[in-house]
Amino acid sequence: MEINPRVQSLPSYGLIRDSQQMVWVLKRNRLIAVPSVSNVKPVTLSLIACTDTDFYDKGKGTPYYLGIKGQNLCLCCTEIQGQPTLQLKEENIMNLYGNVKVQEAFLFFRSEEGSTFGFQSVSCPGWFIANSSTGREPVTLTKERGKTESTNFYLDEN
Repeated sequence: MEINPRVQSLPSYGLIRDSQQMVWVLKRNRLIAVPSVSNVKPVTLSLIACTDTDFYDKGKGTPYYLGIKGQNLCLCCTEIQGQPTLQLKEENIMNLYGNVKVQEAFLFFRSEEGSTFGFQSVSCPGWFIANSSTGREPVTLTKERGKTESTNFYLDEN
């Protein structure tokens, strides 16, 4: 479901998991994908659509800011030594949303793919948020969709 960015005034929230039931947990300000078991407390993702309609013309989905509920942490794509890297940066998601100048590094295209979603970096086109196929690894970015990493996620919004 696409959201009209002019109508959304607060983020939506959801739990994220991949097809192998890996969920995201916060460990030392890093997102780690771990198997979903009863003693794991996954993070709740905050999502709010970008209001700048110039970013909607790219045909890759709706651009969203992604954050961690209850934390001043947002997902960000930066290049480190020429390699796109997923990071958590200290930032309030509503400050990003309300900022007149779009912060591209914090935007991810959310594309619906059947019952799952993919999240592609706006600032690093072709790079997608990914979980490793083995547990207890950091959530990263990849260009290799459908290979060894999961790039499609279920989002249980509440």
